[in-house]
Amino acid sequence: MIASGVKHTVPKDLKEILQSNATLLEKWNNLTPLARNEWICWVIYVKKQETRDNHLVRLKKEILEGKKRPCCWAGCPHHRPNAAKWFK
Repeated sequence: MIASGVKHTVPKDLKEILQSNATLLEKWNNLTPLARNEWICWVIYVKKQETRDNHLVRLKKEILEGKKRPCCWAGCPHHRPNAAKWFK
């Protein structure tokens, strides 16, 4: 089973990455729902596919390193209204 976020569900490309690595999936499922939500939003919010692909690679690497949330991310504007100001 792949745990989801608070506002976002896990997109197909992220599901594939999580299912391909048992350690990554375990670490993912051990994150809080809010932390998973931040990662999902960080991946899906970008406009270019190239950037999204880079975010997926970083997500895998950083979660395996033990990071809980994406670095330098203001937060999910869909969950935290005060974060929306950074995305205008």
